[in-house]
Amino acid sequence: MQAIILAAGMGRRLGELTKDNTKCMVPVNGVRLIDRLLGQLSQLSLNRVIIVVGYQGQKLINYIGHRYDDKLKIEYADNPIYDKTNNIYSLSLVKNQLMEDDTLLIESDLIFSDRLFSMILDNPYPNLALVAKYESWMDGTMVRLDGDNNIVNFVPKKAFKYDDVDHYYKTVNIYKFSKAFSQHKYVPFLEAYCHALGNNEYYEQVLRVITLLDNAELKALPIGSEKWYEIDDVQDLDIAETIFAEDEEMLRRFNYRYGGHWRFPKMLDYCYLVNPYFPTQQMKDELRSSFDTLLTEYPSGMFVNSLLAGKYFGIRQDYVVVGNGAAELIKSLMEDSDGKMGVIYPTFEEYPHRLRTENIVAFSPQNNNLKYTEDDLITFFSDKNIQSLLLINPDNPSGNFIGMEGLQKLIVWSRELGVRLIVDESFVDFSDDFEHNTLLSNDILSANPHLVVMKSISKSYGVPGLRLGVLASGDTELIKWVKKDISIWNINSFAEFYMQIFGKYENDYKKACRQFIAERRRFEVQLRQIPYMRVLPTQANYFCIELIDKYSSTELTKLLLARYNIMIKDCDSKNGLKGRNFIRVSVRSQEDNDQLISALKELA
Repeated sequence: MQAIILAAGMGRRLGELTKDNTKCMVPVNGVRLIDRLLGQLSQLSLNRVIIVVGYQGQKLINYIGHRYDDKLKIEYADNPIYDKTNNIYSLSLVKNQLMEDDTLLIESDLIFSDRLFSMILDNPYPNLALVAKYESWMDGTMVRLDGDNNIVNFVPKKAFKYDDVDHYYKTVNIYKFSKAFSQHKYVPFLEAYCHALGNNEYYEQVLRVITLLDNAELKALPIGSEKWYEIDDVQDLDIAETIFAEDEEMLRRFNYRYGGHWRFPKMLDYCYLVNPYFPTQQMKDELRSSFDTLLTEYPSGMFVNSLLAGKYFGIRQDYVVVGNGAAELIKSLMEDSDGKMGVIYPTFEEYPHRLRTENIVAFSPQNNNLKYTEDDLITFFSDKNIQSLLLINPDNPSGNFIGMEGLQKLIVWSRELGVRLIVDESFVDFSDDFEHNTLLSNDILSANPHLVVMKSISKSYGVPGLRLGVLASGDTELIKWVKKDISIWNINSFAEFYMQIFGKYENDYKKACRQFIAERRRFEVQLRQIPYMRVLPTQANYFCIELIDKYSSTELTKLLLARYNIMIKDCDSKNGLKGRNFIRVSVRSQEDNDQLISALKELA
């Protein structure tokens, strides 16, 4: 067995990183791709390794030097016209060597799990292509397989159809060819293809032609959940460094993204808090049906969108303002807040981060369940001379909840003291009696202009990608100020259209919330069976959990990510929870929740 590495390309899309080096010289987490690859190959029993160089080829040869002489016999071939040809020509330069031995063919811009070589070599079939089920980040050559993993078609970029993605596999660009396959199939077709169509093609095109034969002798080997990435640009490099980082560094890299985890489709994300049962498929289909129009047309301004939001929640247009997510509205509201504000810790940090430290009057419940009532707040804040009180209800991360009777008591108390009461009810529709727990009512708002209600539409409505939130108040001067403070076109056409059609699906939404509540109850029973956990009661779509044995919150967070690709929230960074070993776990679908429970039990 020998290995052939194609490393002649220029890697223009990597910009400055390949200005003076070929792609395989780019470091990933401090290790150059070529060193990682040669290190992996040195663990195999190979007769030789042939590297086809081109762009900055001599620099690559000099860098490799003799460092691997005791492990690998390395030979080089040069592609002097790398800037005028593609990888089919690089491979044709070593076609004679290709026919001399069984071969591993590898592209040099890959990073992958050590297990991939053992998978392909241990498989008895002589001619194999490693493939991965299609994911949205993948680009390049796709294949389609039959029931026996025979490759029935190579799909080049020009023939790619998004309607067929469920049937596609991406070539990992690691192949195993037998000596006989190279002699009698691949090289003859390679020569004919180059003669007919030239050298500015891809070597997979030859395989595409071969698969049209009755007996192509080429099978695919799906790699399942094994890690790999192809690095073509700086974003690819960033993602690859995240996927292949060590435990602590991996966690740090995920945390500083603040979202965008759809780029890591194999990860189960238990940090971000959305309803797994809404929107319905029909609603998504309706959004899809208008995609072209929404993409190419401007959205409406604030007047129309506040009208839609009022219709959405059944409140007056002049009582509501729409934000590009609640975060935009929080920023504006906090900048309009004067004097001292009461804040209950631990909390959603986006609010206090917008305040000066000296303007925060902090309250922390003095019990292990992080529980507090409206009476606790009234007793604590009555003599604190605050101008505003912030209440996240249900609270984040504790899940503590004050019902409507308690809220009415707080509203009366704050009105009598001249305190602005800010209630964030982004999670209220996850509460047991959710249809009767909202403050978004014309009667409540008009009678209490000191009341401000914030609601994220990301959470219970399951559409965080749309970036929608609303702020409502009977204080119409405040609403006017916020509308002037933010951009007139602050949401896009997709978000606007979603608000327009929501009414048709309101009953589905209520059904989804009830379905969620049932799954939360089931999930809670399962969580309480984990011996090293103490689960706090909740009315939100997450559980705050104290680790009472075996692991610290940081240890468990890193372990679940590294071993199971499951991400939870380590609450050690939360004010009020430092060093107290709390984690937060969202509630997802039953299938996902069972997967987390299985992992937690394995770690027991």
